[in-house]
Amino acid sequence: MAGMMVLEEIIADRVNVPVRQVKSTVELLEEGATIPFISRYRKEYTGSLDEVKITEIRDELNKLKELQKRKAYILKTIEEQDKLTGELSAQIEACLDPVQLEDIYLPYKPKRKTRATVARDKGLEQLAKIVMKQQEDQLEEAASPFLNDQVERVEDALQGARDIIAEWVNENQRARKTVRHYFDRGAVITSRVVKGKEEEGMKFKDYFEFSEPLKKCPGHRILAMRRGEQEGFLKLNIDPGADRVTGALEKLFVKNRLDTGKQVVLAVQDAYKRLMQPSIENEYKALYKEKADQESIRVFAGNLRQLLLAPPLGQKRVLAVDPGFRSGCKLVCLDEQGNLLHNETIYPHPPQSDRAGSTRKVSSLVQQYRTEAIAIGNGTASRETERFFRMIRFPHDLKVYVVNESGASIYSASKIAREEFPDYDVTVRGAVSIGRRLMDPLAELVKIDPKSIGVGQYQHDVDQGKLKKSLDEVVESCVNLVGVNLNTASKHLLTYVSGLGPVLAGNVVEYRQEVGGFSSREQLKQVPRMGEKAFEQCAGFLRIEGAENPLDNSAVHPESYHIVEQMAADLNVDLKQLVRDESLVRQIDLDKYVKGGTGLPTLQDIKAELEKPGRDPREQIEVFEFDQGVYSMEDLKPGMELPGIVTNITRFGAFVDVGVKQDGLVHISQLADRFIKDPNDIVKIHQQVKVRVLEVDISRKRIQLSMKNIH
Repeated sequence: MAGMMVLEEIIADRVNVPVRQVKSTVELLEEGATIPFISRYRKEYTGSLDEVKITEIRDELNKLKELQKRKAYILKTIEEQDKLTGELSAQIEACLDPVQLEDIYLPYKPKRKTRATVARDKGLEQLAKIVMKQQEDQLEEAASPFLNDQVERVEDALQGARDIIAEWVNENQRARKTVRHYFDRGAVITSRVVKGKEEEGMKFKDYFEFSEPLKKCPGHRILAMRRGEQEGFLKLNIDPGADRVTGALEKLFVKNRLDTGKQVVLAVQDAYKRLMQPSIENEYKALYKEKADQESIRVFAGNLRQLLLAPPLGQKRVLAVDPGFRSGCKLVCLDEQGNLLHNETIYPHPPQSDRAGSTRKVSSLVQQYRTEAIAIGNGTASRETERFFRMIRFPHDLKVYVVNESGASIYSASKIAREEFPDYDVTVRGAVSIGRRLMDPLAELVKIDPKSIGVGQYQHDVDQGKLKKSLDEVVESCVNLVGVNLNTASKHLLTYVSGLGPVLAGNVVEYRQEVGGFSSREQLKQVPRMGEKAFEQCAGFLRIEGAENPLDNSAVHPESYHIVEQMAADLNVDLKQLVRDESLVRQIDLDKYVKGGTGLPTLQDIKAELEKPGRDPREQIEVFEFDQGVYSMEDLKPGMELPGIVTNITRFGAFVDVGVKQDGLVHISQLADRFIKDPNDIVKIHQQVKVRVLEVDISRKRIQLSMKNIH
């Protein structure tokens, strides 16, 4: 690609990474390598850059490529007008700022009919030049030669001249830079209620009479106001103070106070009010919307990552419960792989209140299906169902887990769920999803559109394309971080494995069914359309339990198997002995194996993997219990200290479930006894916390909580 080296220098400067590392990373990306693959298996090439930095490099590269395309289009357009000089061409080529590039292009941009083009058609451009020079003080004399059938009066001629001057002012790069300077430094965002919409738009009451310096306005507030504007309740505007801006523009263009100078003053004021202010206000609305989107998407992506990497129970036999009152509690029994063995409905709650029958049925199922854990969804009747299960005396120790079921109903009605369970209704599918979420949150949550999972902030107001791309990348990152069991993973989970995608994932599943499961990674090469590149990208992230080669169940990449085989040979042991024997692994001298493209970073990863092959990076799951005296908002009293679970994190605080069907807010100012800039510094999704009730507003369904001074 032309100018690639220059691009790499620009990227290096923007992401603060040495050029050499950027160059290697760009080469790998251009060859089709995925971000998880590069960060895990190409550390020597990139200088051990992590996924965040590699993503930044990729994004900057894409931005610069887009800029290159735009420059090529602009150069071609100006050349077709025969106006492209060497100096202008050099200025365009050197430009790295998309906004500045559009300013350069503005005078050459093909225009629809404007007041200035109309004035030019009437032959008034020469008069505009005379006025702009500001050397004439006899306006009548200057304008008279330009009167004709179309321009009957001197004032008409001067108006046309001012229209042309206004366009010149608007297209002047220095003038636009000056206006942006004032927008940057002093713009105020103002929101007003649309007359007559006060009642209907009450949810936006906070913004009926609102103003704040634009640069201090947080993203969530901008998104809220924009939503109010889109729904027709608010009118927004961004204003840097017209008098100050026109004053600064006059200093640029007005040379004296002669009559011609006064005409230029009028033209400058018109240029700002009619052309520049609306255009640059829209630019800043878009800029701050983009910033707000980025912030919101970043928060959502961070929450989603924590949710996907929530601790798994692992391969245990689970009794899962989708609780309900009138419709009963739907029970499903799952085996260690999450396969459905049995489903049933019990009615322990009013109106049926069949507690004795329900207890007998649960005890019988637990025994029959050798249940090892119980998963209860956290929706309607969750607390009552949890209390019912905790009161049953089981023959062996059974832990009861409450599982966040956000999005389970979306999954149960989805095409994926219908394909998995064509013969069962949505309630059975929902209960299966709850059980599987306990066993492996990641494998189950990838089946649901991330927007339905219940974490995030203003996710419907942000750029949906960017949101989807960001969330898909979070899912891909998490799936590849944990690794995937090649013989049990769903097609949907395999889709997110580095190098696979929907078509190859489907082919893997079909081939798996044909041959009855994979016995080695090498077999992947038999999958239709699995080329060398795709195999290279995916193999290290796929695990095969019980494979003949123990490395097939580890994160060691097949390209490095020969290194581990050499390590085993040097220790006079076979591969199976070396894997998992930490005393043998500790004897390995890594420096002996540094050669070619294999350096210490890769060797250190291999050594860590040999000690604990296929180790799950997620934490251990813990049982959590809500306060047994609190079931509804009415039970809450200020001053109470309660256990809770963090369900969502936003820029302004964290939401905590204390077991009353309505999450409470711990405002950022109440998260700790010190100043907090980012709630993520204090809390994580699914974290178990202790909170104090500050305020309960039952009518507005609001609970204010605090985590300050709690021991």
